[in-house]
Amino acid sequence: MSLPEIVSREQWRAAREELLVKEKAATRARDALNAERRGLPMVEIDKEYVFEGGDGKAALGDLFEGRSQLVVYHFMFAPEWDAGCRSCSGFLDQIGHLAHLKARGTTFAAVSRAPYTKILPFKARMGWTLPWYSACGGDFNHDFEATLEENGELFDRPGISCFLRDGGRVFHTYSTYARGLDGLGSTTSFLDLTALGRQEEWELPVGRASALGAPAGSERVRYHDEYED
Repeated sequence: MSLPEIVSREQWRAAREELLVKEKAATRARDALNAERRGLPMVEIDKEYVFEGGDGKAALGDLFEGRSQLVVYHFMFAPEWDAGCRSCSGFLDQIGHLAHLKARGTTFAAVSRAPYTKILPFKARMGWTLPWYSACGGDFNHDFEATLEENGELFDRPGISCFLRDGGRVFHTYSTYARGLDGLGSTTSFLDLTALGRQEEWELPVGRASALGAPAGSERVRYHDEYED
């Protein structure tokens, strides 16, 4: 095994400070990239999608659960499989309490091509309580490029798609797949993919922090059992 070099505390401190300069530059670059992402245009969804979840049939607008934003995780679970993808399962295992996303007007849900009769027992096995819907037989996965076709065969890939709701209108704002999911799983990492972002006053473009008519993001942080949904 190749291990790091052993040095004195002073040498470690000097090396750490040198790396910190690069880390801060990466943070500033990430902030700029997030702002550019929030500046992307959006596409209105004029197609009717039908999902099946714990409460029966649902439209795309229903997945928002009354909130302004929706983050969909494209979970790889083909109709012919008896269990969900191991890597996708590992991704869902790392997600924290959803109350912090909900407090920023954002709903998180998983969507798969498998029928709900297969999703439900697997969800119970994994001990997950997050919303999970079946898009079996519909075009949702295909339209948002989570299901692709190659040589006449369908295959899924993991991904995330973000949506914004304005009244009764729903818009697609962003999608990313595969390695684009690296580093995601925390509340702020998901919010950084959305049109409204973390809803902090320092974020660009200006005006997004007050879009939900509430205090800026960090001012709303509570213990997860203290939020009023």
